[in-house]
Formats: sequence, C-alpha cells, structure tokens
Amino acid sequence: MENYQDINASTIDRWVEEGWEWGKPISHQEYLDALAGNWKMFLTPTKPVPKEWFGGSLKGKKVLGLASGGGQQMPIFAALGAECAVLDYSPCQIESERMVSEREGYQIRIIRADMTKPLPFEDGEFDLIFHPVSNCYVREVKPIFRECYRVLKPGGILLSGLDNGVNFFFIDEEHREKLNFFPFDPLTNPEQRKMLEEEDDGMQFSHTMEEQIGGQLEAGFRLTHLYEDTNGEGTFHEHNIPSFVATRAVKEK
Repeated sequence: MENYQDINASTIDRWVEEGWEWGKPISHQEYLDALAGNWKMFLTPTKPVPKEWFGGSLKGKKVLGLASGGGQQMPIFAALGAECAVLDYSPCQIESERMVSEREGYQIRIIRADMTKPLPFEDGEFDLIFHPVSNCYVREVKPIFRECYRVLKPGGILLSGLDNGVNFFFIDEEHREKLNFFPFDPLTNPEQRKMLEEEDDGMQFSHTMEEQIGGQLEAGFRLTHLYEDTNGEGTFHEHNIPSFVATRAVKEK
C-alpha cells in the first residue's frame, strides 16, 4: 500500500502544476525587494509574521525551512544573509527552491525528506526553524516538535503555523449539517478518506491544540507569542472564524 506521505507528495505536485498559491516562487523583483529590506513572510494564509519574532538580524544565522519548499520563504531568508537549508517531500516544491537559488545566485542546502522521520541534521545545528502550516498532512505531530527541539541551538527559535481543526468540522461544503467525528483521520475512517480522494485533497489529519502547542511544551520549548488567522477565503473567512494559529517558541538556554 502506498505510504500516505507519498500520496501527499504526489498531490502537492499536482497542486503546484495547477498554480497552487503556496507553490508559486517569489519573483526576481521580490528577491531584490528583500535585499533592500522590504519583505514579509507567512506561516498562515493572511497575516505576515511580526518581524520581531525572528529575533533580530538574520545575517549569518542558520535557518531551516521545515516543510517550507516552494521558493517563497527561503529566498527571503537568503536575501537577509542567513545560511539556509530547506526540507520538503514534494519534488515540485524542492525544484522551485533549486530554481530560485540558481536564478538569484545564493547557496542553500536542499533536502527531500519526510519530516515524520528523524530529521537528517546534527543536534543543535540551527538558530531558527520556519515551519509553515503543514502538520495537517501528517498523522503524528509530537515527534516533529521533539526533532525540532533537538536540531535547534540553545536559545533557538521555532516559528510554526498550525491548523486548529476548524477546517475539518464538516463532511463537505454542501452538507454543513453533517459534522465530522474527530480526530479526522482518513487512515482509519473510510468515509473521511473517500471525501478527501473525491476532492483531490491528499491525506489530511486534524490535530488538537493539546497535541500541537502542548507538544511543543512537552518537547521543552517555551511559548513566547501566538496569533490566529483565517483561511483567507471561504465561509469561515467570511465569518472571521480563525482556522490557524501561528506560534513562536524558544529552546531555553
């Protein structure tokens, strides 16, 4: 049977080829703007990450983009002087990183790997991890936070975008009277899997804040900041219902 992460990699590759918003690399002009100090990055759909979350100058800092392929965030980190590595499981997202780095002439370590497995990095290797919304594509999130803690230096920063589960409430947009049973897990619930397959949504999973924020705390992180965000479109967005949480956590010295 095909691994669910392979299903997700193939699905995201299709989305990128179809023009998925989170698969469009930044332009040359956006890279030049970042070099000039005019930039913003997103962990969630609509709200840019406050610049103070990055902890000051990024020049010379070692930054890991975790499930952050696509040539959107890492080129900006490179423009700001960071030493960058990116890990993603989608070949198309990886190729976008390669394309932008070659176009703009900066160095970046590009690694295709599954973040549900132990990360292929040394203990204490990074100053900052940038981890946009992607946990909804994995079944177990706590091991990811433990690995993030391991590969960060003391005092290192983890910036994460988290799905709060709201998007999994209903069977589909047309039947909002039918609530899903949680956790949303297509590997154990055939009806939920069928729904995802019909919409070409890959394999997605709901997670509680206990798992996600609690998982960061259990790993040893200290939570310093958070904000909520909407989908940017659709019914929940129109009603200003948050679907995502962005968090800033620090590995204590």
